Amino acid sequence: MDGNEISLHNEKRRKLYEKIANFWFDLDGEPYALYDLHYFTEKEVKDIHLATKRAGTVYFKTAQLLREVDDETLLQLGIPKEALFFVREKTMRIESVISRLDFVKTEDGLKVLEANTDTPTFIMECNRVNSAAAAHFHAINPNEGMEERLGRAVRNVVFEAYHRLEKKEFPSIVFTAHRTHTEDWHTITYLQEISGLPAKCLGLDQLRIVSGDGLYDEEGNRIDVLYRQTYPIEYLIYDRDEATGEQVGLELMKLVSERKLGIVNPPSAFLLQTKAVQAVIWGLYEERHPFFTEEEHHWIETYFLPTYLEEDVFLENKQPYVKKPCFGREGGSITLYNEEGKFLEKNQPTLYDEFLAVYQQCVELPKKIVSMPTGEKEVHLLIGSFLINGEPGAIGVRAGNKITGNESCFLPIGLKKDYERER
Repeated sequence: MDGNEISLHNEKRRKLYEKIANFWFDLDGEPYALYDLHYFTEKEVKDIHLATKRAGTVYFKTAQLLREVDDETLLQLGIPKEALFFVREKTMRIESVISRLDFVKTEDGLKVLEANTDTPTFIMECNRVNSAAAAHFHAINPNEGMEERLGRAVRNVVFEAYHRLEKKEFPSIVFTAHRTHTEDWHTITYLQEISGLPAKCLGLDQLRIVSGDGLYDEEGNRIDVLYRQTYPIEYLIYDRDEATGEQVGLELMKLVSERKLGIVNPPSAFLLQTKAVQAVIWGLYEERHPFFTEEEHHWIETYFLPTYLEEDVFLENKQPYVKKPCFGREGGSITLYNEEGKFLEKNQPTLYDEFLAVYQQCVELPKKIVSMPTGEKEVHLLIGSFLINGEPGAIGVRAGNKITGNESCFLPIGLKKDYERER
């Protein structure tokens, strides 16, 4: 694209996205939402939904096993010792309300790179924003109806979390995130809006814990259910009150355990958040362990990648591999190695180096030329597919580098009928 084309492209992009209230189409001064569309066929969408359902079933079943293992095993899987009492709590029927599975399309079909079961983002983009983008480009929206399903799921689980407290009056509900983090804050306010619940949206700094009693807002009102979509438990457990030094994160988790507070996502979502779960799943598959049925073993073989707590297998077989921190996010600290174990590339930031690492077979993300605000560029594509209360939800695509990190962009998607020619 020449200068005039780029200017026109950016004007169209701005007009499309500025109409969507509270959407961060630019983030930290960089373009985030692309003015382009990636098409899936009906079959591809069905395949993604099927893979999501099956892989999600495997993950959720594994949670049942992990709640029964001893503390030492959980520590070996990266669960912080401070959270051991918390992760065994089964507070609601489903293991995670909103999860996002990341898939890569390979020659051997869809493969799960990881699952974010505790604090997934990319929610508003795949639902509200994709709907607007698909309509703008006169395309069918593959995620039609998913926003309504999402809102209904959030509404239902809030009341399920409250029911556990055995109270009778209408609950006091608060949705929370960091107010200074644009993406987190607007994600949580979006979820509150589509839930239709009479709830408050408050910053984490506006909450107050009374040890052994309950959680309160800044006006002294008791909170019954806390929806914390974006704040990771691995950070929460180390939170301290700056004035008193009190371990407020642990105190909050105790309130949940003592049935003085309902929380969403539930504790089991954090149990599944560690990427070491994939090493457990793959190990059980290699043993053909009877914990999984023959059908489930087939699903693991089909959708999962070899993942271990050591890199020895890949070095012996001379296979390229990826080193991932068990609680890393946005691609941070992910490192690529070739078949000889030689370092190739490490993604920034390196905030997660302290966590236990897992080692996974390396697969390349497919490439595509997309229209960026600065012109055309070749990017790597990663598919994000949501699991809502155990059922497939909206899907979306992130466009970025070899390692999908915080700099990746949102690429809207459209549906192409199977009989249509390539577009």
